Amino acid sequence: MSLEPHHGGWVIVLSFLVSFMLAIMPLPAWATVWRPDWIALVLTYWCIAVPQRVGVASGWFVGLIHDVLSDTLLGQHALTLCIIAFISVKLHRRIRLFPRWQQVMGVFGLITASQLLNAGISSIVGNPLLEWSFIYPAITSCGLWPWVFIILRDMRRTYQVY
Repeated sequence: MSLEPHHGGWVIVLSFLVSFMLAIMPLPAWATVWRPDWIALVLTYWCIAVPQRVGVASGWFVGLIHDVLSDTLLGQHALTLCIIAFISVKLHRRIRLFPRWQQVMGVFGLITASQLLNAGISSIVGNPLLEWSFIYPAITSCGLWPWVFIILRDMRRTYQVY
């Protein structure tokens, strides 16, 4: 824990607010299964970029808000986002060194595991499990990862978030 004051916390909060808005934005019926996991993408970035500020507790809190916004079982997204945050924080030094295409593959693995866990929890609760549609958000998320990474990195550097 650093004793230096932190700067730019509002940038982190603003990026999560935008991800919440994108997560609940209405889409056509055919596009809802392809909706990227915006919240997991933003959480993964901040856990990699500033792990001393955004971690498992942030994942839990953001997940609870996501559960309330998406009207799912309370704690469902909180659990999956905690797992994503834990893995991201634990491996943040390695992930930073990976070329972008390897980061994309890592994000694909994280979000696929998250979507699979969410589908499993939903099926336990009684919602029908859709065949392979749980993987569609991981595909779109890994396609958007380079853009999310570049945008958030530029914001972090511009507003000196550390």
